[in-house]
Amino acid sequence: MNADSRSTRAGRLAAPAGVLVAVAAAFAYVGAVDPDEPGHYPVCPLLRVTGLYCPGCGGLRSAHAFVHGDLPAALHANAVAVAGYLLFAALWTVWVVRAARGRPPRLDPRPAVMWTVGALLLLFTVVRNLPFGGWLHP
Repeated sequence: MNADSRSTRAGRLAAPAGVLVAVAAAFAYVGAVDPDEPGHYPVCPLLRVTGLYCPGCGGLRSAHAFVHGDLPAALHANAVAVAGYLLFAALWTVWVVRAARGRPPRLDPRPAVMWTVGALLLLFTVVRNLPFGGWLHP
């Protein structure tokens, strides 16, 4: 491998590396600054105004628990967020492999996939706000 191909590969990997650094920094901050301590993070506007949990409510607590290796607490705070962390890791890995091979990143979900994800998020939001969905409260 010559110097040009190494520098080209490094250039292709710069964007995924930058995203990884940004995400790692965000997780490090949330891991260091406990969301359960008042005054560090804003309250969810939907929760404040309506008393309803949005699909993101508990996401910071979930990230904090995830960083500290407490998967049950992370899942309890927001199971959808944990699924999102794992999905991000998988998609990021595919991005890195494609970039290393010189192939462009490709993310082209079918409309059915997007509608399914939207329906699942809506279902999660509705169930966590019903009396029997208390186990999904953050």
